[in-house]
Amino acid sequence: MQIKPRQQLLDIWQAIARHSFDEGTWDWGDLGGRSSVADAERLLCLLYPATEIPAFRLDDPDTTERDVLRAMERAGGRLDLPATLVKVVGEFMRTHTRPNGSAPTFPGGYYFWPADKATDLTDEQRELGVVDSYSMSITLCLATLGFLKVYETRTRRPDAQATIAEPRTSTSTRLTAAMVSLLRSFTVSVYDTGSSQGEALTDLLGQGRVSQRHVVQRFQHRFKALRAVITESLLLGLDVQDGLLDESRLFECGWAWGIVKDAPEVETDEPVGPQPYGIADPVPYLYFTVMALEGIEDLFSDRTLTLGLLNFEQQRLAEALRLRWEITQQFWSGIARFDADRWPLEDIPWRTTGQQQESEYFSLSVTSLLVHDLMRRRATDDDLTRVVGVLERLADRARITSRVTHDDPMVRLHDPGVTLPLPGTERIGPPLRWMMTDFSAQLLKRTVQLCALSRDAGAHDRLCGLAEDIFEHVWRRRVSDGEGVGLWDSWSFTERVVESMVQAHHMYQQLPLHSPELTHLAKALISEAAHLFGNEELEPSPTGDGSHGRELRDIEIKLRRARTLVDEQPGTAYALALNTLERLDVLARARAAASPGGGTC
Repeated sequence: MQIKPRQQLLDIWQAIARHSFDEGTWDWGDLGGRSSVADAERLLCLLYPATEIPAFRLDDPDTTERDVLRAMERAGGRLDLPATLVKVVGEFMRTHTRPNGSAPTFPGGYYFWPADKATDLTDEQRELGVVDSYSMSITLCLATLGFLKVYETRTRRPDAQATIAEPRTSTSTRLTAAMVSLLRSFTVSVYDTGSSQGEALTDLLGQGRVSQRHVVQRFQHRFKALRAVITESLLLGLDVQDGLLDESRLFECGWAWGIVKDAPEVETDEPVGPQPYGIADPVPYLYFTVMALEGIEDLFSDRTLTLGLLNFEQQRLAEALRLRWEITQQFWSGIARFDADRWPLEDIPWRTTGQQQESEYFSLSVTSLLVHDLMRRRATDDDLTRVVGVLERLADRARITSRVTHDDPMVRLHDPGVTLPLPGTERIGPPLRWMMTDFSAQLLKRTVQLCALSRDAGAHDRLCGLAEDIFEHVWRRRVSDGEGVGLWDSWSFTERVVESMVQAHHMYQQLPLHSPELTHLAKALISEAAHLFGNEELEPSPTGDGSHGRELRDIEIKLRRARTLVDEQPGTAYALALNTLERLDVLARARAAASPGGGTC
């Protein structure tokens, strides 16, 4: 199934308008307000495309496209729609703030599940903050601040102007609080080689072919510089363990599921209110690490910098997060490619060290971290091509590109999904867990991202084909009837698909792949066509009615166009040159037929 991001995003928006708007009024539904993660994902399904794709913008009513207005007609007209979104964002900010208004809150709510279905969550557990919410809030707040900044300069409605100030302030405060919480959720886990974690990591890296002693030596050498950076440079919200200075010990870095137990508070002048006490065990999670990187990346995007969305204090916090972003990518990229001959990543499924679990989902998470690193350094080397093979194998193993068998255990990867225990939650109630059901949507997003990055024609074609296969699988999973028709069975899945469509839009906006061979052929054709064109200009018109001159002018225009495109679009230049050669040949044959003694060849 071909990916058509514009049309498919319009279909999703139309489904959201049908689901979430009632005669122009936003309807949160029964579950609205019960999870800041789900509420943020729901809003991002609209605000993310509206702020990332010019054709979908809603902040300037005078430029809103007609097909966008048709898709969103249940939400209101051209002038009402942006004002409604501002109001909805304001409701979100007020809902997820402490009752006394002292600080933003980031509850996982109904996204938390009790490990024992017979038990129920405590009220305190429902209000626990989670990394998904911190990360989503960063993306949502940046999208909102950019939206408000443009909208207030475009609207002339007094009521709209009056409603912008409050959500702008609360959004900026929430952004700062989310950044502070992400800093306090980052952790470095240090352990001995003889511990269960140490043995799990060395087994993973050695793959049964290298001794533990040799793996430890290579680990020490490979991550020596990174270890030094962590111990010397990481401040704000992190208590680096003294054991990290002992190079004989192993370590992992990344994000826990929430604020780490005993994490120090981050000093800030921003009015974020009391910083909550953390209860999460200091264990990095692959899933939550990927989620954290997604939000942090938005802090230093071109749009954030161009619009100047961060104040001075937020820039300081963003730099601290950026250092963690870079360290984490380098670490997991090194782990994934630890052995150049056979990457640990290629040994599917991945086995985690902290939770002692294995799943294709964890292989996808490590692949996501590696893709982030490849994008950071804009890699187009053999590493990228090898990742293509990993993605293809994951799609096959997950029964996305292969047939489902009877009682196939891989179905559980999608439904009910992969379960993560959340150690530390038992301190305030029954043990909780987190469910990940978005494997295919995440795989689609990584494939599209890598497709946009690849500059190798073979790898690019494989990735495009794989993305279309995954998208067909994803599109078939939409709800076919009932309240959520046209969407998916969770806002997390729907939001990931929307992100993939935005990524696909950006990919199609890039210049096509450059082919040196095709460029050489196109230049040769242009050279021949230019020579024949010059010769044709020397000849008299065979008709004398001006048609010959008009034809030559049209050919000249196409030749100029071909010369302009030959380096960036050699295929188009090739086609234009072929067309001019054909038309010049027609002129030559017409002259030969019209000359004395001429005839048809």
